[in-house]
Amino acid sequence: MTSLSISYDDVARAHERIAAVAHRTPVMRSSTADGRTGAQLFFKCETLQRIGAFKIRGAYNAVSQFTPAQREGGVITFSSGNHGQAIALAAKLLGVKAVIVMPKDAPEVKVAATQGYGGEVVRYDRYAEDPAVVVKRIADERGMTFIPPFDHPRVMAGQGTVAKELFEEVGELDLIVTPLGGGGLLSGTATAARSLSPRCDIVGVEPEAGNDAQQSLAKGEIVRIETPRTIADAAQSRSLGQHTFPVLRELGVRVVTVSDAELVETMKFFAARMKLVVEPTGCLAAAAVLTGKLDVRGKRVGIVLSGGNIDLERFAQLVAGQG
Repeated sequence: MTSLSISYDDVARAHERIAAVAHRTPVMRSSTADGRTGAQLFFKCETLQRIGAFKIRGAYNAVSQFTPAQREGGVITFSSGNHGQAIALAAKLLGVKAVIVMPKDAPEVKVAATQGYGGEVVRYDRYAEDPAVVVKRIADERGMTFIPPFDHPRVMAGQGTVAKELFEEVGELDLIVTPLGGGGLLSGTATAARSLSPRCDIVGVEPEAGNDAQQSLAKGEIVRIETPRTIADAAQSRSLGQHTFPVLRELGVRVVTVSDAELVETMKFFAARMKLVVEPTGCLAAAAVLTGKLDVRGKRVGIVLSGGNIDLERFAQLVAGQG
C-alpha cells in the first residue's frame, strides 16, 4: 500500500483508457545532440501529440471517468493553453460542455485552438487575479466539475503514460528528464519510472524565474511564489500541488532550472537540426541537458518534449533574438 495519490497501476489503467484517443508519439534521436553531450538521448515528441502537447492524456483520463451527473454539468478548468485545449477536446469527444479560464496574455494560437475544440473561453489577468477564484464562481453558478491542470490523481496518472510509452520503446534508462510546472507530468513520470526502470534518476526542469519546486523540495514543504515572468508560459505555476508534491518528494525527484535565453537556444537547435517546432516550456528538459546543467556523459537519457504550441510570429521573434 502507498499513501501517495497514484500508483503504477493507475498509470497502466489510464494508458488503456486513452489508447484510442491519444497518439503514441514517436521517439526521435539526434547524432548532433548525442555528440554534444556524450550521451544517448531519446526525445519523446509530445509536440506531435493531439492538441500539440501531452495534456490530452491526463485530460481525457479524468473527464472519461465522470459520473452521469458530472457529464450533465460539464467540466471547467484554468489553463494558459495546453491543458485548456486538452480539456476542450476531451469534452468534445465525450459530449460534455467545457469552460476554460485563460489568462489575457495566453498565446492566441492556444486560445483559438481551445475555442476550435468547442471550449468556452473566459479570460482573466494572471498577474492580478487568482484563476481558482474565477473557476469556483463559474463552477458554483453552473454546476460544473473542476479538473485542475496538474493537481489531480487522474490527470497525473494520464500524464505518466508518456514515460510508460518511452520505457516500452527504448528500455531502461539511466536518467529521464521532463519539463516542470505544477508537477503533473513529472509526478506521473516518476511513478512510471520507479516501476519500469527502478535505477533511473528522475529530474524535472523549471524556469529560473519560477523555481518554486526546487525551493519546495529543498525545504520539505510546498513553497508558493508570485507568478513568474518567463517565456515558458505553460510553466508559470505558483506552486506544486497537494497531490504532486508528495510524489516528487517520496520518489526522489531532483529539480534544476534553466534561463529563458537557454530555452531560446534550445528552440533554435530543434528547429535547425531536428526540424521540430517546440514551444519554450517544451524545451525545458532538453535545455538542461544540451546546456550541460546535467552531466549525462555515457548515459542513456530520456527527454520529454512536452509541447509545440506557440504562435509562429512569436516563435520567429524568439529565434531571431527579438523576443
